[in-house]
Amino acid sequence: MVSGWHSHEVHQLEYAFEGIVHVETATARYLLPPQQAVWIPAGMVHSSTMTNVKAVGVFFDPAMGLPVGDRVRILAAAPVIREMILHAKRWPISRTVQDPMADTFFEALAHLVVEWLDRETPLCLPTSRDPLVAAAMDYTNEHLAEVSLPKVCAAIGASERSLRRAFAAATGMSWRRYHLESRLLKAMVLLAQDGQNQNVTAIAIAVGFQSVSAFTRAFGQYAGETPTAYRQRVCAE
Repeated sequence: MVSGWHSHEVHQLEYAFEGIVHVETATARYLLPPQQAVWIPAGMVHSSTMTNVKAVGVFFDPAMGLPVGDRVRILAAAPVIREMILHAKRWPISRTVQDPMADTFFEALAHLVVEWLDRETPLCLPTSRDPLVAAAMDYTNEHLAEVSLPKVCAAIGASERSLRRAFAAATGMSWRRYHLESRLLKAMVLLAQDGQNQNVTAIAIAVGFQSVSAFTRAFGQYAGETPTAYRQRVCAE
């Protein structure tokens, strides 16, 4: 399901139990894998793409005055917050009756979330309105396994020097770093979606790594755990 571009008048906290959510804003594209949450501030224009998703959303009124920032964040859900998000289903957003217990509950959850916002995980990639950089990003993501800088430049009609400069100016990172992080994010999607259907070696090859050791090392540096440990955690539910 693709939501299309929209915004909310309230802050949104979405926790994914199953499936994959991609959230895109004007400046970045975020990955929400299972057992993590996405924070979307009120008024943030975004588009969500959901694949086989089972999720719960909690909404907070901006009148609460939470210091929540002005950007989307992906958060590694602590067990206590995960359970509180589940419990929050007791009070649907459509409720019209005041409930002191609900007010106390959501105030406590809000304070935990504010503290939690400082512990975001870097599961996002920049986007760009620069036509050259945007074309390079699109081609890179469509050909992750075999793409190279010369191939990107040939496909979009740019010199390597021009693309390097444009990419760094638009995103603050090199094309090579963007390519690496794109591969690792795609690997996280495959590990979460496929369960045990595709082994780690096959996933490493699918995203362009020539050896499992190189894939495991890069994945560990990016995600803080091995591909196998990540799969076991997100597929445990």
